[in-house]
Amino acid sequence: MADVIRVPNAKIALSTASVYPERTPDAFELAARLGYDGVEIMVGADPVSQDIDVIERLSEHYEIPVLAIHAPCLLVTQRVWGRDPWAKLVKAQKAAERLGASTVVVHPPFRWQRDYARDFETGLARMRDETEVTFAVENMFPLRARGNDVVPYSPDWNPTDYDFPHVTLDLSHTAVSGSDAMEMATKLGERLAHVHLADGLGVTNKDEHLVPGRGNQPCAPLLERLAGSGYGGLVVLEINTRKAASRTERIDDLAEGLAFARLHLAASR
Repeated sequence: MADVIRVPNAKIALSTASVYPERTPDAFELAARLGYDGVEIMVGADPVSQDIDVIERLSEHYEIPVLAIHAPCLLVTQRVWGRDPWAKLVKAQKAAERLGASTVVVHPPFRWQRDYARDFETGLARMRDETEVTFAVENMFPLRARGNDVVPYSPDWNPTDYDFPHVTLDLSHTAVSGSDAMEMATKLGERLAHVHLADGLGVTNKDEHLVPGRGNQPCAPLLERLAGSGYGGLVVLEINTRKAASRTERIDDLAEGLAFARLHLAASR
C-alpha cells in the first residue's frame, strides 16, 4: 500500500516579531502575501501592537486572523500596558477574546516580581476558570555572567516540571539553555499547546531565532512528531530577520520558514 500523506490540523502563524524592524501592519501584509494561516501579535514597543482596535481593522483588511497574543513580558516591555503584570495578562486575555485568538503566550515571572511570582501558578489557574483562552507558559533560558548561570525567572526558566497545564516550546530558547527539545516535548505530552518555531546553534548565550534548518535544533523531527500525534495547537514562526540585507531577503526568510513548517508537518503513514 502506498504511503498516505496526512496534514494535521495545526495552523502555522507568523509572529509579528519576525518582521522587525518593520512593524505590525507589515506582518499582516506579509502573512497574507505568503499564505500563513494567521498571525501572533507580539505586544511590544510598536504602538500598533498595543492597539486592539487597529489590530482588528488590520485583521479584517488583510483577511488574516489573529491566532495568538504574546503578552508583553520582556524587560524592554515592562511598561507596555502598564506595570502591573496581572493587568497585562487580563488585557491580553480580553484582546484574545475580542480578536478570536485561542492562546496567550506568557513568560515565567522575573524573580524581582515577588508577589506576581508567588501567585503565578494559582493566578493562572484562576484565570483559566474565567475564559476559554489558553495561557501557554514559555520555556526561557538561564543567563550567563562571569561563567556562572544566573536564573532571572521564578519558579524557573523551564516550565516543564511545574503545574502548568499548557506550555509553549521555543526552539531558539532550547538552543540557548542547552536543552533537549525532543525530550522536553515528550515530557510535556498533551501539555504542549504552542510551538515557537525557530532555530539556534547554542554556542553563545545569544537568543538567535534563526530560520528553521539553519541551526542544530531538531526542528524537523519535532514537527514530524507533532504531525504524527495529531497535534492541534499552533506553530508560530518566530525568527529574527533584523539583519536581512533587504526586504526581499526578509521575505525570502519568512517564505522559507513557512515552507519548512508545511513540509515537516506533512506526516506520511
